[in-house]
Amino acid sequence: MASKLNRDNLTLALCIALFPPVWAVLSPYIGVRTGAVALICAGVYVANGNKEQDALPMSLGFLAGDLWAVLALCIMEALPFHPDAELFAVLFVLGGLAVVVSSLFPAWLYCPAWLCGWAIGLTIMAPAGFRAIGTLPLQIAVAMLAGVWYVGVLVERVHKKWAAAK
Repeated sequence: MASKLNRDNLTLALCIALFPPVWAVLSPYIGVRTGAVALICAGVYVANGNKEQDALPMSLGFLAGDLWAVLALCIMEALPFHPDAELFAVLFVLGGLAVVVSSLFPAWLYCPAWLCGWAIGLTIMAPAGFRAIGTLPLQIAVAMLAGVWYVGVLVERVHKKWAAAK
């Protein structure tokens, strides 16, 4: 069985070993306590095939998801119904709207990123509750952009350059 370890894989391993840990160490120093979000978003970027042309719609999709999470929490805070009914209704309406809107503007909004960003935002912010989310939406947004542009785009560019070097 032939070894899969080659220059390409080794340079990718070095990039992954170097760049994400730098973000993990530095992000708290710029006020981002949600640094791991970058890894999730970078994973979506890579799963999409490292397509740099999709970085902008993916970024906008993640940011829309972050906004959607804040909106969902705000709406659920205002509704007077049973929490389970509120959750179902808000997820139903906002989920459907996210798919419809991103379908109308696919060059600007990458639907999987929107839905993933929404899930990330809800997972992090819901336990705090709407009234206590503070700067979490901004921290999440910064981490999302770092995931796409720093861990995604930059790592792939460096990887390709190092892998091509003789």
